[in-house]
Amino acid sequence: MDLTLFSLTRAVDSVVYMGWANWRRWRKSRGQWTLVESVAPQLTDAGVFATSAAIVMWAWFYMPERLPRSYGKWIGEVAKVDGRLIEALRRARQGVFVYGKDTGQAPLLQSMCKDYNWPVEWGDPSKTIPIPCEMVHMGSGHSCEKHALSRFTRTFKFACATYIPLQIIFRLRSVKSLSSLKQPITAALRSSAFLASFVSLFYYSVCLARTRLGPKIFHRGIVTPMMWDSGLCVGAGCLMCGWSILVENARKRQEISLFVAPRAAATVLPRYYEKQVS
Repeated sequence: MDLTLFSLTRAVDSVVYMGWANWRRWRKSRGQWTLVESVAPQLTDAGVFATSAAIVMWAWFYMPERLPRSYGKWIGEVAKVDGRLIEALRRARQGVFVYGKDTGQAPLLQSMCKDYNWPVEWGDPSKTIPIPCEMVHMGSGHSCEKHALSRFTRTFKFACATYIPLQIIFRLRSVKSLSSLKQPITAALRSSAFLASFVSLFYYSVCLARTRLGPKIFHRGIVTPMMWDSGLCVGAGCLMCGWSILVENARKRQEISLFVAPRAAATVLPRYYEKQVS
């Protein structure tokens, strides 16, 4: 199934590329080429990735069984989020973790409060509405901006420790001088900045949606805290994080979008092979 989707994605990309090349040639021959048409291909790659990333991240939160185990594990390693928070969000979406009602869910986050030395009441949805963003920050303080910056820094270091050695190893045979390492190290730093932006954008968008900006735009009586935490805040993070791909250069954006798109499609389409095996 995955190989089929991968091949289909590549085929569609080739057809679209050839069609766009003909369109561009035709428009330029008539002197009608516009700035919008010049920018469109770059934004299209970014849009494909942003859409694919949104689907994958939504699946990681609410439908983890739809993702390959290794893929989900890697996302978890990069996200570095307490599993109890993820479980609380899933239960909120299922209607089990409910604000203003004692549904027996308090112990889930109260154990987290004890570990981080927070007031135990923070973890009780019947008493605290909504759960403070400081719990989402997991020890980074109450400031959402400080938490986003902290996430960027930590993820950037994590990515550099992975990408820079790989770039150097792949180019060891072709390295003739130290100056020739400049390009691969620069590429690794750029990719690290992309991944760090992805993670920090996700977290900051969640905070903006659930406490900082969302409640100011939408009245609490229209969009309740329960609605934000049962999917809307995660949806905001999913929609925004993928635009971090704009940090990468145009060629890398296309490569990454074509890599992620089949995986996003696989989470949406029924996996007939797996059903037959089971």
